[in-house]
Amino acid sequence: MITRWLGRLRARREQRIVQRRAISDALWLEALASLPFLARRSSDDLAELRRLASLFLDEKEFSGAGGLVVTDAMALHIALQACLPVLRIGLAPYRGFVGIVVHPDEVVAPREVVDDDGVVHQYDEVLSGEAMGGGPLMLSWTDVRDAGVSADWAYNVVIHEFAHVLDMADGEADGVPPLPNVQARERWLDVLQSEYERFCRWVERGRDTVLDPYGAESLDEFFAVAAEAFFVASSEMRREQPALYAMFAEYFRQDPAAA
Repeated sequence: MITRWLGRLRARREQRIVQRRAISDALWLEALASLPFLARRSSDDLAELRRLASLFLDEKEFSGAGGLVVTDAMALHIALQACLPVLRIGLAPYRGFVGIVVHPDEVVAPREVVDDDGVVHQYDEVLSGEAMGGGPLMLSWTDVRDAGVSADWAYNVVIHEFAHVLDMADGEADGVPPLPNVQARERWLDVLQSEYERFCRWVERGRDTVLDPYGAESLDEFFAVAAEAFFVASSEMRREQPALYAMFAEYFRQDPAAA
């Protein structure tokens, strides 16, 4: 009884937010036109995506860096891509952070690592996005803006970074998002590790792959890169890595290649 009452209360609250943060038809159609991998979705999928985007925009705080002003259209562009992976899951995994910082372009970040001998190595890393536990999440607007074109090579910085958010929802960046039980986690790791090792062999041999070779860096990057391909180059990914695609379809509760 209490659970049912809380569910109705939450539904009424979300309905009020969606009405207050309604996305105009003009902004909506403009966003769909620039993101063809969204426009191919069913009317039911698009209706739910629009609803989730309103809720997402109500929960998150956008700020521009380097003089960039984040417009409503820019925020919607990000929200739609961020909500795509959780279309059937809901926004709960994203509630561990609020801030989204948008830079005009890539960012050069200083890094420092200590090797096994205790020697400190310093270097610069060029970033188009970064997700950190507790936030904020950083994105390059140039990369976000070009998502419709970069989908042709299975690249999407928003989906990549929000896949990291899903991955870190259990407190660890290991390529394994929160799963129902130990058995589900073991099955996930069996498939992910096997597909990752095969992918690394392809990259070492110089084979062209649907997934970005950057995924060979680690299991967590492999998960994020594979999530990009799953949503923006789904048919190609399903052909190249059917076992991984099937596992993702079960987890995300979506089958974008069938759309």
